[in-house]
Amino acid sequence: MSAPFKERTQSVGELLGDVTRDMSTLVRQEIQLAKVELREEATQAGKAGAMFGVAALAGFLVVLFLSYAAWWGLSNVMDQGWAALIVAGFWAVVTAITAVVGRSKMRQVGGLLPRTQQTARQVPDALRGR
Repeated sequence: MSAPFKERTQSVGELLGDVTRDMSTLVRQEIQLAKVELREEATQAGKAGAMFGVAALAGFLVVLFLSYAAWWGLSNVMDQGWAALIVAGFWAVVTAITAVVGRSKMRQVGGLLPRTQQTARQVPDALRGR
């Protein structure tokens, strides 16, 4: 024989309270999950940033020693002072070109998160039903 079915009755207020409590729990859990994921992402980004820093330092040292080698190589056919000026002039031209290109790229960058700002402005109207 089966146990008698016990009907559970709740008022609308109790049901709404349960739904509100469940939604609150869900939102808190989602926020906690986002915090954990963000922490993991930040750790990975930090490690990647450190690797880029080491690579930049190594690249700088390569350029430095290649410049010294070019200076010494040119000093075999001319005065050391002129050889140093030629190498420095080469790097001055490289610096000027990259600065101009970088500045033009920077001018192409739009404002700070334009689409996010636009949608954030629309949220209050959407909540009001507009």
